[in-house]
Amino acid sequence: MTQFGYVGTADPASGAGDYGALSYLVNQILAQIQTVTLVKIIAVTNNGGVSPVGFVDVQPLVNQVDGAGNATPHGVVYGLPYFRLQGGTNAIILDPQVGDIGMCGFTSRDISSVKASKVQANPGSGRTFDWADGLYFGGMLNGTPLQYVAFSSGGIDIVSPTRIRLSAPDIILQATENIGLTAGTGITNSAPAIEMDGQMTQGEGPQGGDATLNGPVTVVNDLTAQGKSVHNHTHTAQGATAVTTPPN
Repeated sequence: MTQFGYVGTADPASGAGDYGALSYLVNQILAQIQTVTLVKIIAVTNNGGVSPVGFVDVQPLVNQVDGAGNATPHGVVYGLPYFRLQGGTNAIILDPQVGDIGMCGFTSRDISSVKASKVQANPGSGRTFDWADGLYFGGMLNGTPLQYVAFSSGGIDIVSPTRIRLSAPDIILQATENIGLTAGTGITNSAPAIEMDGQMTQGEGPQGGDATLNGPVTVVNDLTAQGKSVHNHTHTAQGATAVTTPPN
């Protein structure tokens, strides 16, 4: 008994007749059933690499409160599986990070045997709706992202403060109108063969400049420089009136 005269979660209404006592007993039973709560990530087994889905340790954020209003924080809950959007060997890898806030739901039976074997199994014990049988779903009450994929009525934005890397045997960029490449320092294309199918024009913007080629350069048709045809141009010999024939 405390200095307020309460025992555990009991309050003055708990002893107010048969209804109060019965309600107290029902509430005590319901209090043992965990449903969903908000938690903070304390530790995570994965760090964004290509690996199987991992586990998190979480701190429940909603404190326990006794009948006198005294708060008691929950302890850390260890080794909970977290959600990844994955189908077969296709996945979006976005592992939780320490400090993230998310939702934790609790299963109706002990899932420890399935967690260990990843196959159908009996419950590991008789416990029900227990803290130990939680599943973490992330992304609630967190701050502004710096790296993201954003979907809006204006299209899709993929933003990273460091790097975006595409890796595949074949990568196809296809647009019904335009594809624009803009870089602050340079654009590098490296391949044994680079094919351009279309008219090439140097823009008139501030990035315009000289073109340098190590060569040799082969032009199948003609080449024009400052309005002069390389294939059909002629020369006038110094001190003569005749002109040379175009180059063969």
